[in-house]
Amino acid sequence: MAEHYNERVVVKRGGPGKAIAIIAIIAVAIIAFLFATGFWSADVDGGDMPEVSVQGGELPNVDVDSKEVVVGTKKEEVEVPTVGVKDNGEQ
Repeated sequence: MAEHYNERVVVKRGGPGKAIAIIAIIAVAIIAFLFATGFWSADVDGGDMPEVSVQGGELPNVDVDSKEVVVGTKKEEVEVPTVGVKDNGEQ
């Protein structure tokens, strides 16, 4: 005869809410880090609307103050190790 055992199966269901919460927490942490390091800043002095004037068929003149990115090159000597090959006589 066949024997039947009482087995309990537990299925964990972790819907999309947990994943969305984790992604939101990571996004908030990244934004907080960017503000803390000064990469982003919330300078809201003035609050005036910019003046934009456009002549027909031309792009508007816009003055944007953004972070300065310094990119450059320099010459530098790098010591490279020499690589040798040993011939053990096998062919």
